Amino acid sequence: MNRPTHQPPPSAPPEDVGCLLPTVRPRVLEYLGGCTPEQATCVYLSRCDSGEGLIPARYPPVRLDMLLESDEGLARSLADLESVLIHLDIEYVNFDDEAAAFTDARRAFSLQEPVVEAIEELLLGWGIRPLHLVTGQGHHFVWRIAKDGAVARAIGGLGIWTTPELVRPTEPVFPHLGLIMEFFAHRIKRESAPRADVPVEITARHVGFGRIGSREMVSIDVSEYGDPLETRMIRIPYTRYRKPWGSGLIERLGIEGRVPEIMTLPLHEMDVMQLLERRRDLRSVLALARRAGVAIPHEEAGTLRLAEAYRESPLRRFHESFYISATPPPEDWPQCYGNDRTAHLPGCIRHVLDHANDLLLKPAGIQLVTRALLAGGWPPRDIAGLVRSKFEDPAFGWGQQWTTYDPVLRAEFYVRLFAGEIATGIDSGIDFNCKSQQEKGFCWLIDQACSLHTLASTLYPPRNPNHPGP
Repeated sequence: MNRPTHQPPPSAPPEDVGCLLPTVRPRVLEYLGGCTPEQATCVYLSRCDSGEGLIPARYPPVRLDMLLESDEGLARSLADLESVLIHLDIEYVNFDDEAAAFTDARRAFSLQEPVVEAIEELLLGWGIRPLHLVTGQGHHFVWRIAKDGAVARAIGGLGIWTTPELVRPTEPVFPHLGLIMEFFAHRIKRESAPRADVPVEITARHVGFGRIGSREMVSIDVSEYGDPLETRMIRIPYTRYRKPWGSGLIERLGIEGRVPEIMTLPLHEMDVMQLLERRRDLRSVLALARRAGVAIPHEEAGTLRLAEAYRESPLRRFHESFYISATPPPEDWPQCYGNDRTAHLPGCIRHVLDHANDLLLKPAGIQLVTRALLAGGWPPRDIAGLVRSKFEDPAFGWGQQWTTYDPVLRAEFYVRLFAGEIATGIDSGIDFNCKSQQEKGFCWLIDQACSLHTLASTLYPPRNPNHPGP
C-alpha cells in the first residue's frame, strides 16, 4: 500500500471567518449567476460535506451570507434558471486507502495529469474554454449554454433519449446532454488511459491491484447525468472542502494532523502543484480571489461542435439502438426477469442480483451483470429493465433511495454506459475474469467450479485493430 509522503503541517484556519467574506463573496456570487443573492440564477444552495444524508437541506440563494459565515463546504444546484450548466468531474480514488488523496495530494494529482491533459486537448479542439476548478480529490470543468438558445434546442432535439416511464417527467436537454457527455468521457478515456500509470475509468468502479499493490484509479465522473437534474449539485469555489471531516474519515483513521485545510479554488496563473501548496495559506487564497474570477463561461459555439462530434460518432448509433425498443411494464417483470432467467449465471453475478442493495448501487456490480447478460444475448435495454426491477423491489429495503433519485434513470444510465463501452471497443474485457473479480472484491466463491471464461470469450471475440472508436 502506498505510504504517504511527508507534508508540512496544515495552516491554521482563520480565527475570524469574516476576514474572507469581503473578498470571497463577490467571487461566489459570480458562480451563482448574479451580482447579489437576489439576482442569482442558481435554483438552490446547500452544504455539501455535512453528512446530512442523500439530499442535504436546500436553501434559497438569499441565504448565501448565512451559509458563508458557517465556513463549510458549499454547493450550488446544477439546475439554473437561465442556463444549462455542463459539468465534468474527475478525481483520484483509492479503494484500499480512502485518505490517500488527502495525505499524499501531490501524488494523487500527478496521477491525474494525463487525464487533465486529454480533457484540455479535446476541449481546445472543440473551442470550449471552461472554468477549471481544483477540489480536494480532483478537478471540475464547468461551462454553460443559454437554456433557451439555439444550441440547447439542438441538443434537446436529438430525439434519441426516450424514457417515458420515469418517476418524474423531464425536459429533453439534460438527458441528451448526458449522452453527449458520455461520448466526451469515452474520448477522454481513449486518449488518456495509454498515458496513465493507473486505470482510467468512467465512474468510480472497482479495479484490481496496481503496481504498488493498491486498488487505485482515476474516475471520469459523469454519474450526475444518471440522476434527475434537480438532485445534483456542484461545489462552489472559494469555499471549504470538508469531505474528509464531514464523512468521519479523519477521525476514524486518526489522521487529524496529516490533512491540511482544503479549499476549492480556480486554477489560475499557476500549475496544480503550486495551487496545492497555496490553498493552505489564507493570504494566498485571498490574493487569488482578488484576481481570479469564477463566473461560469458561456460556450455556445464550442458546445455545438461537441454535439456535432457526438452526432457523427458510433456511440450515437449505439444510443439509438439502445432506445429503439421499449422495456416491459412492471406486471410482466416476473415472467421477463424471474430467477429462472438468471439461474444459469455464475455465482458472482447471481450474488449481485440477490444482494442488489447495495451491490447494484456500485458501478462494478452493474458492470458485472451487464457484461454477463450481454454475453447471454440480452438486449442492453432489457438488462436495464432487470436492474430497474431490482431497484423497485421493496424486498431489498431501499428506504428513501428512490424518493430522491429515479430507479429508471439510474438503471438505464449505468447499463447504457457499460454496454456502450463494449459496443465502441473501449472496454476490451481485460478485467472480466475470475482473478480480477477476486481482486475487486466481487467474487464470493459461491460455486467452486464456476468460471467467467465462457462468457468473456463470447462477449470479447478478437477485434479488428482498426475498429472505430467512440
